[in-house]
Amino acid sequence: MATLKLHNISKTFNGQTIIPDLNLTIQGGEFIALVGPSGCGKSTLLRMIAGLESVDGGEMVLEGEVINDLSPQDRNMAMVFQNYALYPHMTVAENLGFSLKMQRVPASQIDQQVRQAAETLGLTALLTRKPAQLSGGQRQRVAMGRAILRHPRVFLFDEPLSNLDAKLRVELRSEIKALHQRLNTTMIYVTHDQIEAMTMADRIVVLRDGHIEQVGTPLELYDRPANAFVASFIGSPSMNLFSGRVEQQGVVVTDDGIALPVRQGAGVDIGQRVVYGVRPQHFILTAEAAIDAQVNVVEPTGSETQILLNIGQQKVTTLFHQRVTATPGETLKIAPDARHAHLFDATSGLRLN
Repeated sequence: MATLKLHNISKTFNGQTIIPDLNLTIQGGEFIALVGPSGCGKSTLLRMIAGLESVDGGEMVLEGEVINDLSPQDRNMAMVFQNYALYPHMTVAENLGFSLKMQRVPASQIDQQVRQAAETLGLTALLTRKPAQLSGGQRQRVAMGRAILRHPRVFLFDEPLSNLDAKLRVELRSEIKALHQRLNTTMIYVTHDQIEAMTMADRIVVLRDGHIEQVGTPLELYDRPANAFVASFIGSPSMNLFSGRVEQQGVVVTDDGIALPVRQGAGVDIGQRVVYGVRPQHFILTAEAAIDAQVNVVEPTGSETQILLNIGQQKVTTLFHQRVTATPGETLKIAPDARHAHLFDATSGLRLN
């Protein structure tokens, strides 16, 4: 299993620094997801690992070997792209076995390995078809099978599911996770979809402007985000954030005068400027110490009800694990659960409690 260490990695394009100084260790057999907003540097970092982009500073060390100057084919990594990158004139079987053919593997072994990979990915009935005759999900399976047959030290995925519909994304998400469990090979997965990252990765790396904001397991990032940026990025729907001040122990008052409860012993000072965070599912419908919230939009999903509200001057998303009857313009009595409130420093954005 291949351990990859990135030491002081930097990258500049046309005089603009994309990644200033990045350090990260990816353990052998680990599934790492790189997430962040567009332009944060996640795809650039993946391409540098693959050898498709040069490294301007620092070292990439794979299993003790510095790979900065190795060509992509000499790194023994397999990359699965967003656009599949299949040979249109070849059948599925020929696409799967192409890398083995280039390695001059005997034809009988190629056939055996192709059939094994096809069976693993549910492609056996499609081996004689060409890519134009396949659905998007089937093409992506072929791309994954081709990567598997290279027996790489590291798998690299560059937003492989973004071109698929919602149902196929869920199916292939499960297949990629199951594939990792079977192969136990190091995988690095770039995505803009944090739900993909949450459900698949052993650890998530959250990037912003080329900097690592936080690295941790999905639940660590969800339960204890290091700063307000991570709090708002991880979780769907995203966390609601209010600017305010600690007026007394256990109470934050927002800039438009709404009192929000904080658990006792939160470790903040009276008068301190903070950002108060609460996830949509941590609001309670209650008449006691309640906040008046005006309903904007009601989105029932069957088992849950998502309601967009106005609290003071702020738009807020709430999520109730029940059916809630409400209409636009109506006023609901709600309150955030103080046990699940998050506090961040108003200046640095860093977690306080």
